[in-house]
Amino acid sequence: MFKKHLIPLVAILVMLLMVKVFAYTRPAVKTSLGEDKKINIIQKAEELKPKHEEQLAFAEETLPVGDEKVSKKMKKALAAFSYQKLQTNRLHEKAGKWFPIIEPILAAYGIPNDFKYLPLVESGLLDGVSPKGAAGYWQFMPGTARTYGLKVNGQIDERYNLRKSTIAACKYLNELYDVFESWTLVAAAYNVGDTHMKKQIKKQNQDNYFKMKLNRETASYVYKLISMKEILENPAVYGYKNQRPFIAYNVENENANTAIE
Repeated sequence: MFKKHLIPLVAILVMLLMVKVFAYTRPAVKTSLGEDKKINIIQKAEELKPKHEEQLAFAEETLPVGDEKVSKKMKKALAAFSYQKLQTNRLHEKAGKWFPIIEPILAAYGIPNDFKYLPLVESGLLDGVSPKGAAGYWQFMPGTARTYGLKVNGQIDERYNLRKSTIAACKYLNELYDVFESWTLVAAAYNVGDTHMKKQIKKQNQDNYFKMKLNRETASYVYKLISMKEILENPAVYGYKNQRPFIAYNVENENANTAIE
């Protein structure tokens, strides 16, 4: 009688042992805090990396392929323009209002469409007047503004008129292109001044913006423009939620001839 009940009991014990064996999981390997941080940084870098990094360009001038310094500067600029760093949707709102007016004027003067991002970098991030006196959408100095047909006096300041200031900017940009014959150099000269840019080109015997050694602000200027272009054309990649990608309008807009005061 005892043997008869013992056999089923032994079978049950064997089954329980088998369940424990197969249910056993290998302990997770502990990683140091340093390793965790490294993994997190790599993941964030991959999230910020555009799908076609080799195709990043400004005014159809692409970044040098395989240049580690250029790639590092580009990634740093893109990270700075991510939502986690910038945390603003005002740029998208401004682009929606400004681009329909700016784009047709750029096209009329033969200026690459990518220059529409310049006002966003110049005045879109921080409103107001610069310490040197530059103001308005295109951040013109008073003297430069008057040179290109804008009224700047105690009663009126047309640097704050989007249509008129964009026309003035186009005239200036075309003159710069006649000198430098490169749109990236034009953008850099717009930031630092044509006289300084010509001196640097002669001094360095180099006319490739991406290979020149310039002051910190000018050296990062074109990278900022490309970053601005990226976050507006691919907002979701950089953490901006519920924002539609901006594409070129290049159409007649009923407000194109209306001044924005």
